[in-house]
Amino acid sequence: MGQFRALLSASYGRHYLAQTIQADGSHAGPLIQVSTPGKRHVGAVGDRLILEETGPDQARIIEIEKRKNLLYRSDAFKSKSIAANVDQILVVLATAPAFSPDLLGRAVIAAELDQIELRIILNKCDLRGQLSTARQLLLPYQKMGYPVHEVSAKFDLQSIEKLKPFLKGKVSVLVGQSGMGKSTLLNTWVPNAAALTQDYSMKLDSGKHTTTACRYFDLPEWGRDPGGHLGGLIDSPGFQEFGLAHLSESQLQHAFREFKPLLGQCRFHNCRHDSEPGCVIRAAVHSGEIAAERLALFKQLLSDSKTADVQIQGISPSKERWSTSPKPPYKQ
Repeated sequence: MGQFRALLSASYGRHYLAQTIQADGSHAGPLIQVSTPGKRHVGAVGDRLILEETGPDQARIIEIEKRKNLLYRSDAFKSKSIAANVDQILVVLATAPAFSPDLLGRAVIAAELDQIELRIILNKCDLRGQLSTARQLLLPYQKMGYPVHEVSAKFDLQSIEKLKPFLKGKVSVLVGQSGMGKSTLLNTWVPNAAALTQDYSMKLDSGKHTTTACRYFDLPEWGRDPGGHLGGLIDSPGFQEFGLAHLSESQLQHAFREFKPLLGQCRFHNCRHDSEPGCVIRAAVHSGEIAAERLALFKQLLSDSKTADVQIQGISPSKERWSTSPKPPYKQ
């Protein structure tokens, strides 16, 4: 078979699975075990690869095609890829168990930075006792223009059906804490997801890796847009934290949508919106124009970034270290 194009469809650490890219943009054929050079973590689910066959259903990476974007999270010590070439992020929350507003805020920042569309899906809206609290927490994001979809994945199938038009032709990644209902949504939109997951499990050594694996699923035929492009869903493992320690202060300032119209208007050009006089951001918080928890998140992220700086030898706290712009393709 020689060299061929494939989609990186599942990953766990350095364990990768891929599927051949078909002429119509779908991904079919047997799962291919993909080897990487040395111990490098080079790929992310959603990557388009140039592979070279090395054996039956086995291949090695020759090249990773240029990415549109790379969604990842990081702390002071390491980074973790979530998905590549993403069109939109679906943040799945629930009325119960209570979701983390901090994780939501961080996911929104990651989306804003790479200009990835983001939708908030509030699940378990049949639990009326907790619904008003959840709505109140989401109100600042609705005011900023982020769409919020209220659904009940188990008891109101129609609420899930209404989301299908927003998935057509797009690569969407499901993000959220465990217990929010991501699996129920996935299995509703992709009826054979459970069977595909079992196939991934067998290839990734009897499933011992799948609890923390990212996996790509083609949508059924209803997922094609008018141009014939088939959408896909990337299922990411549930996590409690969304670290953004790789962001610089400048990147953070511009990733807060509601800050943008006010940037440059503070009395001091290097204002960090903490205790400096003449800060228009703090004034907007006091007037109710900006939610207080959003400014608190900005300060926390800035602190995370500074903490990460001191962990990296030879890097000045004010110097940008990593970029969230598309990473260059890997070539052997």
